[in-house]
Amino acid sequence: MRVFGPKELQTDIIEKGLCSGCGGCVDICPYFRSHRGKTAMLFPCTLEKGSCYAFCPKAEVDLDELSMRFFGRTFDGSPLGHHLSIQISRAGGRVSSPNFQAGGTVSALMAFALMKGIVEAAVLTDREKLLPLPRLVKDPSEVLRCASSKYSAAPTLSAFNRAVREGIDRIGVVATPCQALALAQLRSNPLQKADFKDPAALVVGLFCTWSLDFRAFKDYLAGKMDPSIIRKVDIPPPPAEIMEIYDDQGKREIPLAEVRQLVLPSCSFCLDMTAEFSDLSVGVLEGRPDLNTLIIRTERGMEIVSQARKEGFLFTEDLPEENLKHLAWAAANKKKRALVKIKAEGLFNTGDGRRAVLRFSDEAAGAILAGEDGK
Repeated sequence: MRVFGPKELQTDIIEKGLCSGCGGCVDICPYFRSHRGKTAMLFPCTLEKGSCYAFCPKAEVDLDELSMRFFGRTFDGSPLGHHLSIQISRAGGRVSSPNFQAGGTVSALMAFALMKGIVEAAVLTDREKLLPLPRLVKDPSEVLRCASSKYSAAPTLSAFNRAVREGIDRIGVVATPCQALALAQLRSNPLQKADFKDPAALVVGLFCTWSLDFRAFKDYLAGKMDPSIIRKVDIPPPPAEIMEIYDDQGKREIPLAEVRQLVLPSCSFCLDMTAEFSDLSVGVLEGRPDLNTLIIRTERGMEIVSQARKEGFLFTEDLPEENLKHLAWAAANKKKRALVKIKAEGLFNTGDGRRAVLRFSDEAAGAILAGEDGK
């Protein structure tokens, strides 16, 4: 991959509204910080090559290189990415919480990994009132405090960077697709450091179609209710087309069409709905908000699922073919929409010396564009 410095990150990504707020450039140096959902460069830096640029999921990402690194094959543009198995899942009897979103699979897996010493610490996303915040936890019981979905962009990877700096070398991460892609960049050792060791022991990805601009979302809700008393936010599976807001007065419903106006611009450049560069990917099962869809992508992910199931932390069963077809349809549409956008902006496989958002083969691009209806 081509790596540049913080100046290019500022001009190519932040100033153009392509930043997803993942936190990959935060807390690796004093220059980049995140505040209330926005990433900013505080001081100029003259490095020609920097970790901030190298880790960014919107800057010169070569999906062929990353796919070869993690899965042993080039990126082919398939809707759901590389995987070994797809199942229905939910938390088992050994773990429970009233804060579970859907089936509780993510919390169950990360709590299990901490209990068994598979990971030394877990990077999660907590929240302070409505504001999502990164959190590093070492006690399995603390995982359950972060169980609910946030829907706004969060600098979660800043906690990962702090953990690496503290010398923690077995880190679990719960990541959105852009965060999982940034982690894949980091884990591929883009600066070719001789003493590099991959610190990610388990990456659990979350299905995601978009993230909200926190500031715009808070202002929007403030016109309807008191954001400080919100306890939970949820989006039921299609065809509901609503966002549910739970506060001290009960549940309120907001049309999803209004909420979509608050989505970060960078989300329209993202091909990935199911966090393809993770060990395990988890989303809500369509038609069953009490269950999850679980995509097992790597051998270590498979082993952890097997262990968790045996010890009562996880329940799994086969995924019906109809659910699989619709999931692939939705993921293919997201890929197509994003690639059309990236190509229209001249940021795909640029051949005139310009920097790109994404690089991969024209054959894979053709397969994506020939896929499902991207409307």
